[in-house]
Amino acid sequence: MLKFRKWQTGTVLALTLGMTSTSLAPFAIGNAAAAPLFPSQQYPSTQPVQSGQVRIPRGTVLPVTYDNDKIVVAPNETSAVTLKIARNVRTSSGALLIPAGSQVEGELRPSQGGTQFFAKTLVLTNGDRLSIDASSNVVTRRETIQKGASTGSILTGAAIGAGAAAIISGITGNRRISVGKVLIGSGVGALGQFLLKRGSADVLVVNPQTDLSLTLNSSLTVNAVY
Repeated sequence: MLKFRKWQTGTVLALTLGMTSTSLAPFAIGNAAAAPLFPSQQYPSTQPVQSGQVRIPRGTVLPVTYDNDKIVVAPNETSAVTLKIARNVRTSSGALLIPAGSQVEGELRPSQGGTQFFAKTLVLTNGDRLSIDASSNVVTRRETIQKGASTGSILTGAAIGAGAAAIISGITGNRRISVGKVLIGSGVGALGQFLLKRGSADVLVVNPQTDLSLTLNSSLTVNAVY
């Protein structure tokens, strides 16, 4: 059986937001007293929005967490992944913008020879769903799967993409990787079959704690809770 372990991020960030007035006010992720803050970052100017709302600017980095220690996917596959916001996102005055535990629905997709997470929907803890345009850096870390080699270090604590599971199972004969233990996705196709005939194949290994911080590609408007 694969082991599933949870982890939490402990980084606290301080950034700058556009508020509902024409002035700018800082906001923090998590408890600002709990850890040192990064130097302030400059973002494009923002426009006021309707009362009670705050526009989080493009370029803001949102820290996220994931229920497994790693994610293993084939180089050519797309897999649905749901991340969670690791810390409350608040203004400096304490207004809550994004509660910790809110879900970020998206997918890992092939990108620039690696894999990259693209966010689609932010699901707040109250059930509200917001479209979100955010992405991670490209991850190119690879492990080679070979016949006769142990895959224990790769699979321990991992969520496995459907394509990676097919490759690992086909090459190693490990039939314990069932559909219930892999991510929903696709992408092994003809390339996967070619690699299986060679007796070895590369998989991409994502470490969510270090690889999947999300950068907003466009501003995100949320309701502020005071």
